[in-house]
Amino acid sequence: MASSPSLPAPRSRSKKPLGKMADWFRQALSRKPTKTPVCPESTRSDVSEPSSSDRPPPLGPSPAVSPTPPPTHVGAHGGSSGGSGRWSKDYDVCVCHSEEDLAAAQELVSYLEGSAAGLRCFLQLRDATPGGAIVSELCQALSSSHCRVLLITQGFLRDPWCRYQMLQALSEAPGAEGRTIPLMSGLPRAAYPAELRFMYFVDGWGPDGGFRQVKEAVTRYLQTLS
Repeated sequence: MASSPSLPAPRSRSKKPLGKMADWFRQALSRKPTKTPVCPESTRSDVSEPSSSDRPPPLGPSPAVSPTPPPTHVGAHGGSSGGSGRWSKDYDVCVCHSEEDLAAAQELVSYLEGSAAGLRCFLQLRDATPGGAIVSELCQALSSSHCRVLLITQGFLRDPWCRYQMLQALSEAPGAEGRTIPLMSGLPRAAYPAELRFMYFVDGWGPDGGFRQVKEAVTRYLQTLS
């Protein structure tokens, strides 16, 4: 029996191509990815600028707007409530007198209030708060008045309460010129109180005498406040 022709044995595939491919993948995986350069101009063109309505408001006050000053309140007499000038106090004059000189004090107050200056006067028996303490009312009246008129008579010198009024008036404004005005009536110059010797006094009585000088002294002082 004739032997069948022998088939050639299959060739084993070469391992070289597979090794090269494995090396290629290995190199590809080991490489660092390279960044693609981006053009700045293209980046700015692709990103849209926010509109003015979308932008947040700027911090801080706008330089074009000036702050509004606080309102100034006006008092009942036309002056500001800040307490400047004549209207910073309730009275222009506080008249200090003895009880027996009440009628003379009323005559002086009537003259001052009826003058063209319209001076605001405090007369204790007329203007003190009912039920208030006498000493407290006096101290409040002195501190609420620009000027003080001391009606110095024989009754004033005899009355210890009048002496207290005089000393209290001096303590309120010890060195203020023109604020304390002594009005002496019916007394010799030697009777002038020693506590007042450092200031001039008004001598006389009536509208054509001491009253007019007192009014002018008070008006002159009030003019320094404006």
